[in-house]
Order: sequence, then structure tokens, then C-alpha cells
Amino acid sequence: MYTPPLAVLLALMLSAPPCQASPAHAATTGTDPVLQLLLERGLLPSQAPAESRPWVREVRDRASDLVVSAMAFLGVTYRRGGNSFDEGFDCSGFTRHVFEHSLGMKLPRQADEQAEAAGLIQVGREELRPGDLVFFNTLRRTFSHVGIYVGEGRFIHAPKPGAAIRIEDMGSSYWQPRFTGARRAQSANPTAAAQSGHGR
Repeated sequence: MYTPPLAVLLALMLSAPPCQASPAHAATTGTDPVLQLLLERGLLPSQAPAESRPWVREVRDRASDLVVSAMAFLGVTYRRGGNSFDEGFDCSGFTRHVFEHSLGMKLPRQADEQAEAAGLIQVGREELRPGDLVFFNTLRRTFSHVGIYVGEGRFIHAPKPGAAIRIEDMGSSYWQPRFTGARRAQSANPTAAAQSGHGR
């Protein structure tokens, strides 16, 4: 299994063929890898400048290597039990892969186990930051689905069979009532980790 390093992913993102974007988009994106990737994947409307989307600004301004790495997998096919780019990912396989290759942190394989993993701290919904794990109850189990928060109430995840990794709004009628918690890697916020006194 080969996983391209972040530098290679960024180079590929920047060297990809230009998307069908308006001149306004070209003027606002420059060489920013996050915005470039969003445009290439058709995740921004062509009729409005990228700067008009607050969640895009937050991703651009606050994106860590983890978030950029996660977004490089947009469009990869969902596969139950999948753990790699070549074979596809399920939700927890995706988060496990991104955390391991971005932070060097090996998460457990299942979503509910990731919610209890050592090295993660619990954070409230109002405290979410790009790179946090977000959990949902989709199978009548508290932590049955997991994704990665990217900013402004949106998260990236491997949703279900027949779909591909995508970004969705946590405030939608489906996801809003199913949200069950969030976790942050202690290394991403050592001060908060020290103050929290717990590692859920």
C-alpha cells in the first residue's frame, strides 16, 4: 500500500488541470491548495467568489496539514472495511488513515473505539476547530459514524456504500440531530489537553 506524502499531494493538487471556474475565482484563489482543490472537485459555486464563502475562508486560514491531507481524498469511493486510497475507505478507515499519516497517531479501527482512544480530548460542538473528529449516531449507536471537521459547521467523511468521500453540513436536517460528540488530538492543543484532565 503506497501513501503519497503531504508534499506530493499538495504538488499534485497545484499541478492539476484547471477547473471550470470564473475569473473571479482565479483571482481569489491564487496558489492556495485548499481552495484550488475545492474548485477542482466542484465544491464551490462558479457564480460567486470563493472569498464569499465563510467556511472556505476558515479552512484556508486555519487548515492544518491534517485537513489538507483529508481533503486530498475527496471523491475516493466508500468501501466497507476499506483502509487505503486504492481500495477505498469506510468512515473510520478514512479518519484512521488521515490521523496516522498526518499526525503519526494510530487510532483504533472502529468509530466507537476512536471516540474512546487515548491521546484524544473531548470538545464541545461550540469549540470545534478544523481537524477535530466529529461523531454521529447513524446506526442506533452513539458513536457509529465519524468524520473530520473542516470549519463553519462542515465535515469531511466517507458516508456510505455507493458514495464517495465528501464534505457535508453538520447543521443539515439529517446530521444535526445525530451529532454525538467531538474529539481533538492532544498534540493539536496541548494547553486544552492539560486543562481538561480527561482523554475521551
